[in-house]
Amino acid sequence: MDNESIPSPAESPAETAAESTESFGELLSEFEQTHKAGGARQLEGTVISLDAESVFLDIGFKVEGILPRSAFSDNAESVKPGDKFPVSVKGRNAERYYELSRFKVAQPTDWAALEEAFAQKTAIVGTVTAVVKGGLSVDVGVRAFMPASRSGVRDAREMEKLVGQEITCRIIKFDATEEDVVVDRRAIAEEEALVLQQSRYGELKEGDVVSGTVRSLASYGAFVDLGGIDGLLHVSDISWSRIGDPADVLSVGQELQLKVLKVDRENRRISLGLRQLQPEPWEAVPEKYKVGERIRGSVTRLMDFGAFVELEPGIEGLIHVSEMSWVKKVRKPSDILKEGDTVEVVILSISPAERRISLGLKQALGDPWAEIAKKFPPGAAVEGPVTRLMKFGAFVQMTEGVEGLVHISEIVADRHLHHPQDVLQVGQVVRAQVLAVDQEKRQVKLSMKQLVPTSIDEYLAEHKEGDVVSGRVIDQSAGGAIVELGEGIRAKCRIAENAAAEEKKGESGLDLSSLTNLLQARWKGEVKVAASRPEPLGVGQVRSFRIVALDAEAKTVQVELV
Repeated sequence: MDNESIPSPAESPAETAAESTESFGELLSEFEQTHKAGGARQLEGTVISLDAESVFLDIGFKVEGILPRSAFSDNAESVKPGDKFPVSVKGRNAERYYELSRFKVAQPTDWAALEEAFAQKTAIVGTVTAVVKGGLSVDVGVRAFMPASRSGVRDAREMEKLVGQEITCRIIKFDATEEDVVVDRRAIAEEEALVLQQSRYGELKEGDVVSGTVRSLASYGAFVDLGGIDGLLHVSDISWSRIGDPADVLSVGQELQLKVLKVDRENRRISLGLRQLQPEPWEAVPEKYKVGERIRGSVTRLMDFGAFVELEPGIEGLIHVSEMSWVKKVRKPSDILKEGDTVEVVILSISPAERRISLGLKQALGDPWAEIAKKFPPGAAVEGPVTRLMKFGAFVQMTEGVEGLVHISEIVADRHLHHPQDVLQVGQVVRAQVLAVDQEKRQVKLSMKQLVPTSIDEYLAEHKEGDVVSGRVIDQSAGGAIVELGEGIRAKCRIAENAAAEEKKGESGLDLSSLTNLLQARWKGEVKVAASRPEPLGVGQVRSFRIVALDAEAKTVQVELV
């Protein structure tokens, strides 16, 4: 104890002056009258007042004792003036208050008292006197040794700071014969911490709002010191917005207000939340966002099925791969987007209950099909590259995002194709005519052969009805014949009933050899046709015909036998 008394804060200056004259001997006498020498320093303290960190108690001395609020199970929230608690005196602090403990602490004065404290594993008070090899020398009534590993400090510099201080420790080795006493300070500190932890786990409950200090950071979250115990603030509970690394928004030593999400007392785990003390952003979504609205956001994640876009902290929408482009089929979002891109999108749907917003990227670019019927009416000519070749036809790009189909039957007019690749290749630029537009089905039918000049076009342009032309019969039936007027030019020939009868009548008396010679001469223009009677019509014959009808639109010709 000290050689002078320390006044209570409640005492007046006059009282302080009077008490300053009291001798150490008087205080010692008072203490010895109250407590048996060598006995336990267990007292009954009465709460006088509390502040933000400490509880002050009257222990019967001239100076009050002091306990940290953390020494009580509920951080002293339920403690009030007048409450009584058993306490032990550990020593004096810098403000000269008696430091108290809720542990039973003994003050040995002889070997018998030390032996009893060792047997009972009672905490005792000692004073560190020096740093020695391997640890510290401690005065506990006799000289004791405290190993450095049991001092509760980490290095030599901190051990030096203990010299001269009064500490609470426990005897872990006692041999009176050899006068060998070993003490342990760390065990007492660990027990006090355990008691504190147990009380803290008992007082915390789900929903509590607590203060804490960030102790360490990990990739999955932050460990927060709640005053003797740690709680885990998971990365998903830091903010409503997505966070990749807790170190991006938190730092060691940072003070936080947190909400207790879960307390697992059996496994000593506490889950904490920071975002839970912030407004839930989805609550305002129905009023803030509307379907059809254009909005800008940042791409946060790319998945196989689409891209997530952050519209504001805590609010993300999804652009499905099918809503990314009018022009091409997007197989994976990374084909056109990357994380961090700022994009303009259109809101397609909102589901607050499921916390989902569907977004469209291609809709923000405008639908190229909206004006396609006006831009490319039937009959219009288009030009573009071949984008795909299928067995049934070729797709031609008409404009950005719009393709038309040229069916295989509309590619060429002069022959049958087995596959479009027989005459076309991807990337080849072609001209075609629009045949039909189905805007609802997003389909355009095209024809290439309608714009390619053919021999039939030239023949129709060079002839008129009434012209007499030569042709070869390539097919014949009862009602008519098919006549080839030139390469690729075919006409239908009608045969009158009387002409057919005449041909049938003359079949029996016809000299085939003479007919062949006659036809060859006619084809060469050497013999004129006798007007008396038409020769019988047969396949392979070359005859003269008169054009009776020309149809430029249908590209057909009709003739009759001259």
